Amino acid sequence: MYTVKHIIDKRHDPVATISPDGTVLQAAKIMNERHIGAMVVMRHDEVVGIFTQRDILNRLVAPERSLTETRIRDVMTTPVACCRRGTGETECRALMRRKHIRHLVVVEEDRLVGVISIGDVIEDQNDEMDHTIHYLNEYMYGYR
Repeated sequence: MYTVKHIIDKRHDPVATISPDGTVLQAAKIMNERHIGAMVVMRHDEVVGIFTQRDILNRLVAPERSLTETRIRDVMTTPVACCRRGTGETECRALMRRKHIRHLVVVEEDRLVGVISIGDVIEDQNDEMDHTIHYLNEYMYGYR
């Protein structure tokens, strides 16, 4: 069984973070430039929230709040759903489904390690299934 570590180890880009005092417009621009759906909200070295595309729709667009005047602290999601590098991908998928979320913040010893999305989990599980199918084919039919 694969773990979150397997996903995190493939990453090379730093985790996108923003201060709670940042504006929604700043966050949206970064998310758009980096093609990401979430940013971790950090105060000093502490994770205090997560800001996602869903937050933009539900807490800004629908209530018609200003992107330039609204601070992240006023619209971020808290508490943050977290996991560790050793957490199994099946457990992550179940947590995401239960909480109706698409991102988990990865922490170790109160230190931010990364962020994983449901897309990452599904992609990794597909890779694992492909590997298993290949192995079983070799076992049943010999090496080709």
